[in-house]
Amino acid sequence: MLYFSRWKTLAIILTALIVCLCAVPNFFPEAQVKTWPLWAQRHLVLGLDLQGGSHLLLEVDANAVKKDKVDQVRDDVRRVLRENKIVYTGLTARTDYAEVRITKEGDLPTALTKLRELSQPLGGLLGSSGQRSLEVSDAGGGLIRLTVPTAAVTDHVRKAVEQSIQIVERRVNELGTVEPLIQRQGLDRIVVQVPGLGDPSRLIDLLGKTAKMDFRMVDATISPDQAVAGSIPPDSELLQSTEAGRPPEVIKKQVLVSGGDLTDAQPGFDQRSGEPIVSFKFNTSGSRKFSQATSENVGQRFAIVLDNKVISAPVIREPITGGSGQISGSFTVQSANDLAILLRAGALPAPLKVIEQRTVGPGLGQDSIQKGELAAYVGSILVIVFMLLTYRLFGVFANIAVAINVAMIFGILSLLNATLTLPGIAGIVLTVGIAVDSNVLIYERIREELRGGRSAINAIDAGFRRALSTILDSNITTFIAAAVLFFIGTGPVRGFAVTLGIGIITTVFTAFTLTALIVAAWVRWKRPQTVPI
Repeated sequence: MLYFSRWKTLAIILTALIVCLCAVPNFFPEAQVKTWPLWAQRHLVLGLDLQGGSHLLLEVDANAVKKDKVDQVRDDVRRVLRENKIVYTGLTARTDYAEVRITKEGDLPTALTKLRELSQPLGGLLGSSGQRSLEVSDAGGGLIRLTVPTAAVTDHVRKAVEQSIQIVERRVNELGTVEPLIQRQGLDRIVVQVPGLGDPSRLIDLLGKTAKMDFRMVDATISPDQAVAGSIPPDSELLQSTEAGRPPEVIKKQVLVSGGDLTDAQPGFDQRSGEPIVSFKFNTSGSRKFSQATSENVGQRFAIVLDNKVISAPVIREPITGGSGQISGSFTVQSANDLAILLRAGALPAPLKVIEQRTVGPGLGQDSIQKGELAAYVGSILVIVFMLLTYRLFGVFANIAVAINVAMIFGILSLLNATLTLPGIAGIVLTVGIAVDSNVLIYERIREELRGGRSAINAIDAGFRRALSTILDSNITTFIAAAVLFFIGTGPVRGFAVTLGIGIITTVFTAFTLTALIVAAWVRWKRPQTVPI
């Protein structure tokens, strides 16, 4: 174990040196680091508990989820009855159920059979839970009622939260913030923490919009004044404009192209007027629909609707067949950029309500940093003094390895652009103790070999070799615990698990390989007859 070839020695030293150098950017001002090459700009990011930032607690609108589900059931009923050529009337959507009346009594059994096919079993962790997504019942007199049970609503809310978390994460990341914390809380709530963001107003604006966009035709058969008076055709609706002072528009309910067909959206400037715009691109299906819609309606107005408000309603001058276009309106540079972010991230499945908003000041973070630093310094000094008093020269070797170990932890965290939180600092302090513990195992094994009558060099070699299995066993079990904390835990728990897991890996490297290299160099230099341990 004390023999290291030249290449192995060089590999160990270079590995430790390169990883430690990755921590260097943390010691320079951020403005100076930004002038360095991109590959050298990686550094640690302080978490919300250390540098302050914005904290939001969002709630998914369960009533909106239920309404969307009932509306979907109504549309499915219409489709099924039309496909089977069953005459019906009075198809309506209520609060938690839809109902339809079958005109011909002889069609009622067929209608019940076909509509019950819409009901699907609700799946759980262990398969079907025995509950169904829809309850179809005969209410008498040819009336069929389709009720969405509470279990189905709960299941849809859960799925809406999961989808919302992904969309919220994409929207927050588009802001250019680093390492936001986005996680579920309870059944229908989402926690969003963005370190370093002092003013959460823009974040709230982005997250509060559903961003459900579609393309529809303007109804030219009726004026907005007539619509305001109440004479709106059943297949149209009156929608307000996003521009202040602009009159509302009568828009057909039929969606020609959905915002779900968008693949990209980017802010830009109109080449003729110079005003901010948002350019967009469709996927193959959206391109075909957009081309067909613009080809069939040349000379008519085409409305772009976002969250039931008209952004723009231009006249179609010619067919648009390229699968792309642009949205113009009274945009500022920031509003155009925000709209592009919303469209790229996708629409939320349900509205989000901000039920809690906090801005964490940096004063708390500075206090946490100071206490964390004090704990780290006191703990490290006590460990260093203990090792020096107990193992003398070999304690010096262990302290050098521990110092390199900590530097490597910061280097790896910087390389990953990881977020350092207060629990993360606790993980680093704990790693110092674990690293020294590995050295203690090696040194105590050397003492046992010396008491057994071995020579100095043989005792050192046997001590490193025979302590290896114990070191690996203890660190592997700790690493498994860190992995479980990372995959099951959330937030601060995961931050602790990351630093602990990285610390275990560097500990095995420094406490065994690097310490062995240092001791081997000392043995070759001194050729000791006794071990100063």
